[in-house]
Amino acid sequence: MKTLDANDHKILNFLQEDSTVSVKDLAEKIGLSFTATYERIKSLRNSGIIRKTIVLIDAELAGFEIMAYCNVVLKEQSNEKLQEFEAKIKAEPQVLEVVSLSGTYDYMIKVVAKNIKDYNNFVTTVIANIPNIGQYHSNIVLSVIKNDTKFTF
Repeated sequence: MKTLDANDHKILNFLQEDSTVSVKDLAEKIGLSFTATYERIKSLRNSGIIRKTIVLIDAELAGFEIMAYCNVVLKEQSNEKLQEFEAKIKAEPQVLEVVSLSGTYDYMIKVVAKNIKDYNNFVTTVIANIPNIGQYHSNIVLSVIKNDTKFTF
């Protein structure tokens, strides 16, 4: 595992704010040479610390009025059944996030939908048709108080 130093932290903090910043501008901001900054970014990518560079989209402005968290309890918890469920749910384009949980629910799924009818269609055609699901409960998001992807170093 790569050990991060203060310059790596600076690079990561700046890139999380604006991943389109040029290496030249970033180097000037953190006080390193272009080559040193470029090599550090390359190392952060190669080590997997920077997984990928993405664009964050406003779901509502993009036409997705509904965001919901669907909590799922499986009937069986064998490794085979868990992997089967995970493969099916990951393949769904409306699913933004799937996390395995300890406690009352086995999984929490973050879903976007164009409207409530679209979400209901997702639940009845996707969730309800996965054979190993014992129970599911939906929580419709009323408002997002904080939505950040940044780790602060």
